[in-house]
Amino acid sequence: MEFNASRLHLPRYRTSVASDLCIPTESVQADASNFAVLELFTERRDMMSLPVTEQQRPIGLISRNIFMSQMSKPFYHEVYGKKSCIAFMDKEPLIVDGAMSIEDLTFRAVEAGEKALADGFIITEAGALAGVGFGLQLMNVVATMQAEKNRQIMHSIDYASVIQRALLRTSDAELRATLPDAHLEWQPRDVVGGDFYFFERHAGGWFAAIADCTGHGVPGAFMTLIASSALSQALRELGPHDPAALIGAVSRAIKTLLGQDGASSGEATGHAGSNDGMDCAFLCYDTASASLRFAGAKLALHVVAPGDESVRAIDGARMGVGYVDTPAGYCWHNETLAIPDGSLLFLTTDGLLDQIGGARDIAYGKRRMREQLLARRDAPAGDVAAALLQDSAAWQGAQPRRDDLTFFCFRL
Repeated sequence: MEFNASRLHLPRYRTSVASDLCIPTESVQADASNFAVLELFTERRDMMSLPVTEQQRPIGLISRNIFMSQMSKPFYHEVYGKKSCIAFMDKEPLIVDGAMSIEDLTFRAVEAGEKALADGFIITEAGALAGVGFGLQLMNVVATMQAEKNRQIMHSIDYASVIQRALLRTSDAELRATLPDAHLEWQPRDVVGGDFYFFERHAGGWFAAIADCTGHGVPGAFMTLIASSALSQALRELGPHDPAALIGAVSRAIKTLLGQDGASSGEATGHAGSNDGMDCAFLCYDTASASLRFAGAKLALHVVAPGDESVRAIDGARMGVGYVDTPAGYCWHNETLAIPDGSLLFLTTDGLLDQIGGARDIAYGKRRMREQLLARRDAPAGDVAAALLQDSAAWQGAQPRRDDLTFFCFRL
């Protein structure tokens, strides 16, 4: 009754069914005596369960352990030896058709309780006895199937990561060619992430964006595809010079795509399609005027100008992009800044600021971030980024990563 539960034993091109676990076995008729059953169990020490049939149809299952325990009691040989074997048979065993899926079989086995897992179950074909299956083999097959599913899922996620990184590659190249003293850090918490960034040169300057979409992992990655596509469309339609208008266009696109607007949002029933969106910061730099136009949604721009003794924060609006509660007509506002030469500028999503750590398990916070910026105000952007990463990692310690981490550090 040995069963091979390795992956090679399972069918590759169809759904696994109960018959894949079927082990042909001997059986006894209902009128067989307990002495006949005892003889079978004595001869076949590998036999753990014995089906009982009437005209080839199973009606019960005799557990070896229970039967041998009962027959070893004083006087049981004399009293029960010649009687029908149904005396020690389980009259309500789990009986399943060989075509039943492994998933359904698992649910049935759990519902049947411990006896189905310990003593096994009967498998039939067209109502007739085909063999038996055992709980250990069922658990091995379920574990193997789950491992295969997990392998396929992880393979898909790994490939999705390749796609997500490929979508960011153009921005990386544009950034390197435009800003020699800049660093953009992008660390998804999982294989794929819910943060994204965008950088593009245009006539007379450049446009940049970082965004933190709802969620992380696979759900967050889906949101980055929606949001980045909406941003690309808005740039084609509006151009790069009005960050606030671009945020508004992206917000309306997300609300429409996710069923958060008017008729499609289920206002009549009070149920929206989703309540997802993003926080973001958009920048447009004009080379001729050396001015920077900023608009943000729950994200701030941090500036350390030469000679300043503190970090200046230009806060974004407190309204998120997308989401059910964000009005479709909400208008974000631009801040136009004259940035002195040599200024250090910094944008970050909340993955850096909200990371728990330290002796009291509290968030890293803005104060520590500002201290790092001031301490390295004259250093290259890459050195500033490295110091921030080192300090935040030390702060995190043994705590798990809470979120995706993205920040943009550059000097004009």
